[in-house]
Amino acid sequence: MISADEFLNPATKIGFNFFTGVPCSFLTPIINRVISDKKINYLPATSEGEAVAIAAGAWLAGKKTVVMCQNSGLGNTVNPLTSLNYPFKIPTLLIVTWRGQPGLKDEPQHELMGEITPQLLNDLKIPYELFPSDSSSIHKVILKAKTYMDKTSLPFALLMQKGSVIDDGLESPPTKTKLSSQKAKITFDNIELSREEALRLSLQYTPEESAIIATTGKTGRELFTILDQPKNFYTVGSMGCASAIGLGLSVNTKKPVMVIDGDGAALMKMGNIATIGYHRPKNFVHLLMDNGTHDSTGGQKTVSDNIEFSEIAISCGYSSGRKCYSKTCLHDALLYAFKYDGPHMIHLKTHTGSMSNLGRPTIKPDTIARRFKNFINKKSLNS
Repeated sequence: MISADEFLNPATKIGFNFFTGVPCSFLTPIINRVISDKKINYLPATSEGEAVAIAAGAWLAGKKTVVMCQNSGLGNTVNPLTSLNYPFKIPTLLIVTWRGQPGLKDEPQHELMGEITPQLLNDLKIPYELFPSDSSSIHKVILKAKTYMDKTSLPFALLMQKGSVIDDGLESPPTKTKLSSQKAKITFDNIELSREEALRLSLQYTPEESAIIATTGKTGRELFTILDQPKNFYTVGSMGCASAIGLGLSVNTKKPVMVIDGDGAALMKMGNIATIGYHRPKNFVHLLMDNGTHDSTGGQKTVSDNIEFSEIAISCGYSSGRKCYSKTCLHDALLYAFKYDGPHMIHLKTHTGSMSNLGRPTIKPDTIARRFKNFINKKSLNS
């Protein structure tokens, strides 16, 4: 096990000077150190494929780049790695975490990708080494990656196993919000609710026959901890896909469908909002809880402070969009959304942090899917 500085100091000394990516809990010590170091340029991305493209642009500007991501997002990088980096011969150092590594206990959504990650890198013709976990091998591994990229102008990967880097408790430093002069500055005091409080309130005003789809990370975990029920679908992986799942469901059922989304997940696949707005499912309620961070991976900032999700939703064809900071606003918005035809967007700003006794779904994903399907296809007493 090494410290973040033991890796970053020789990496930056050897020339790597531009970092981008999407957080993973394995990467938290590295990312937080990169963010806090004024000598290192770090640009957070909303998706892994976007990060690869950002790095390509930085390389064209003369930078030596590093892309950091979880292996669950490696699939998002396949298109740019094969159709951008490979034909244009654009190198980048990939640091890919090995979630679901065979032989280690991990969450169910990582099982298959954990098994195929090495082969996927081989199929992409990207050579890799294990991320160094002891100080004696750091320089050798970094030099090997640099030598390969200098020779071939193609990417090289470091596959990071669990526990490779010491979690030194470094907090992600606050990022200055970039807002236009027309926008009112959001202050912490404006926000009344935590995510837990918002979930509890939402459950009170969601019709009994409604289906609930919760995005990945702590949103689904908190919902499970507060109230597990057959009408809940916990999207334990597939970041950004909850709203698309909700769309596919809503056009095939008469039941109300509420998607509980997060800012990081919504930003990762913002095209979903356009597709939902185009098809205009009347029974669709999109509750987007926005705390401005990737809460599940260490609290790194998202770019949501500069995004008006409700205005975007309306411009894409949603029937209504409302931005809320308070309990009263959320209450009124939910009552409206379940009374009138949608789709509706409720953009709720929440505090950071999660409940202290936060659990994880103890029910297998396939069981969750089938009991949810049974709920959807069960006729209500009023039908």
